[in-house]
Amino acid sequence: MPSTRVFFDGLFTSPRLDHPEGVAVHPRDGSVWCGGEAGQIFRIDPAGTKIEQIATTNGFVLGIAFDPTASYLFICDIVHPGVFRLDLATGQVELFADGAGGHRFRNPNYAVFDAQDRLYVSDSRQLDEPGPAVFRYAMDGTGEVWDERPMAFANGLALAPDESSLYVVESFMPGVTRVEIRADGSAGERSTVVELPGTVPDGIAFGPDGLLYIACYEPSKVLRVRHDEKTAGNVEVVADDPTAHLLCHPTNLAFKGTTAYVANLGRWHITAIDL
Repeated sequence: MPSTRVFFDGLFTSPRLDHPEGVAVHPRDGSVWCGGEAGQIFRIDPAGTKIEQIATTNGFVLGIAFDPTASYLFICDIVHPGVFRLDLATGQVELFADGAGGHRFRNPNYAVFDAQDRLYVSDSRQLDEPGPAVFRYAMDGTGEVWDERPMAFANGLALAPDESSLYVVESFMPGVTRVEIRADGSAGERSTVVELPGTVPDGIAFGPDGLLYIACYEPSKVLRVRHDEKTAGNVEVVADDPTAHLLCHPTNLAFKGTTAYVANLGRWHITAIDL
């Protein structure tokens, strides 16, 4: 297995890194950003030696994503159901969107940008209250329901490397679904990439090897899926921690080079997996 280590332990730091779910790597300086259970937005220096609180939503932060210019950080918040935008130059946080197309967010969970500066956002909702699974926004805040079909707790998102499809975690399937992105940009056919019985998958990201990585909230492990037609459903364990110390209910993950940074909702640290 690849080397798995604690990148930053925030249990005894000030500020304390409390139960992070979202994580993102700044594309220019390599710093690692994550959220907290009280709405905090933290920045950890590239060496993993220092943490600072940059802003807060005063809620509970789920997924986060930098825009392609790294001028803003977009933040999914569950307490104030919406997507917030942090201006990195001023530190100002403002509501970016609370829904679209006549639908309000119930549980905006994960955010990802495409090459055309469009922001996709999953809405997890609940199984007994089905509704649109994925929204999409332009940078000016105009949005739409991109995929109105319900999912079984839509969670992590990742665009295929060629952006021909959007991969969506369905935590209660449990597994990952692929949604075709048609030539006109609309949502097309759905297909199952992989089913993961006995797990609760959460966040996903494509690694530098072009393969799909999945952080499982339960049990505490990170998986890798070979997703081409010849090897569809071939699942490998990248990192596994039955003691729930190095990995403890891992949620979102983000890559910098060949290192995956993983948020642990069950503890106070960020894990690094060196591929």
